[in-house]
Amino acid sequence: MAHWEEMSVDGKPVKIFAGLPPVATQGGGPFPAFLLCQHAPGLDAFTERVIDRLAEHGFASFAWDAYHRTGADHPDRRDGVTDDGLLIDMKATLAHMAKNPKVDMRRIGIAGHCMGGRTAYLGAASIDAFRVCGVFWGGSIALPRGHTGPSPLDLSKNIKCAVIGFFGNDDKNPSPDDVNKIDAELTRSGVPHDFHRYDGAGHAFQNFTNPTNYREAQAEDAWAKELAFFKAKLTP
Repeated sequence: MAHWEEMSVDGKPVKIFAGLPPVATQGGGPFPAFLLCQHAPGLDAFTERVIDRLAEHGFASFAWDAYHRTGADHPDRRDGVTDDGLLIDMKATLAHMAKNPKVDMRRIGIAGHCMGGRTAYLGAASIDAFRVCGVFWGGSIALPRGHTGPSPLDLSKNIKCAVIGFFGNDDKNPSPDDVNKIDAELTRSGVPHDFHRYDGAGHAFQNFTNPTNYREAQAEDAWAKELAFFKAKLTP
């Protein structure tokens, strides 16, 4: 189901990994959709599985190449990712999604894993297009990228949608204390949110391509909870 598309950012081509529900081939839609923010390893087999699994449950999704400014193989590729650049990319991806008649732009969510969880939080706090935000072990939410501030956490009061978060209690970034601070700031800002924390799990516990970190029981529990949450917010 996942396939490659292309958009233009600052006059240059950018790859998008996208997917539509299987019924799209039978004339169905338009569908609720996710702006999917890539994790640190890039657009890989894990990203493909996330796209396909969302598609199986009736969601379209679109993940852009966040390393297009530095190159996916550059050793310092993450250092070239800035908040300003991410916001430009998110708006461009939303514009690309809006051109697809199979996408219902009235029912859009944003989600991401690892660095993508932080990106999703930034997007929800900066763009009023989303009805739900999914944060999966997003680290460094309290730190700005490419500027001195504010950080995504500082922008929490601007979030207009419900947030669901999934975290491993053995993680170091975000640590349980980091998650407590995010939880407290969302509460202080009046943002509805639902956080799930897992013992015996650390960073990337849903990533089956990482056998050291993958925890099947916790991963499947998180999948069940996230899909129920997404359906409640984005489907009739």
